[in-house]
Amino acid sequence: MLLTGKTALVTGAGQGVGQGIALALAAEGARVAVTGRTREKLVDTCDIIQQRGGEALPIVCDVKSLSSMEGCLATVLEHFGGLQILVNNAQEVPLGSLDDVTDESFTAGWESGPLATFRLMKLCRPHLSGDGCIINLASAAAMRWDMTGYGAYAATKEAIRALTRAAACEWGAEGIRTNVILPHAKSPGLNWWMENRPEEAAAFVATIPQKRVGECEEDIGRFVVMLCSDASSYVNGQSIALDGGQANLG
Repeated sequence: MLLTGKTALVTGAGQGVGQGIALALAAEGARVAVTGRTREKLVDTCDIIQQRGGEALPIVCDVKSLSSMEGCLATVLEHFGGLQILVNNAQEVPLGSLDDVTDESFTAGWESGPLATFRLMKLCRPHLSGDGCIINLASAAAMRWDMTGYGAYAATKEAIRALTRAAACEWGAEGIRTNVILPHAKSPGLNWWMENRPEEAAAFVATIPQKRVGECEEDIGRFVVMLCSDASSYVNGQSIALDGGQANLG
């Protein structure tokens, strides 16, 4: 298997894209630290991994808290003995027009997104040196022709892209590769939106050349596996849209 002997830490892995990534990594032999705020969801993800013959550990972690992330990493290192893969997926999303997004909502998006990514990358860096891989999650929202309702969200995601590029350039010589993916996938939030606003959802899907939304494990998780494997050993500092061809990153 592609990732045998490696340990991965995935934030926000109790559901949606994070869960899909955790399942895919485990299917290729990685030991997975499944982290998030709700223990019951983390245990569910770990149960699926273990039923498939994989190894996983649920760790409650709030990415808005530096001490919580420090404790999470310490647990990972103590339990698994090392760390080779970091996936920064968890983030609260500040959606709405600029007038509607509150300071509190934008701050939560900033703290759980770029600040958490910044902090956890730096915390994990000493343990990733030599053969490490960081995958951050962003969005193509900033490339929308009409960004109405997406300004605050896109701002936090674009900051993550900038941090990713900087880490790739500064730490590449240490054997740490850092990339960012911009996925469309059937997360709980997107599923809710598609079920409750079917006309908007249909119009959205119509703009995707492949005419479908990605699957969390099969489309997003499997690509992350490849990006973390030796097959992608020369891929570093890239923003990669996993969206069926919808975004043109230029």
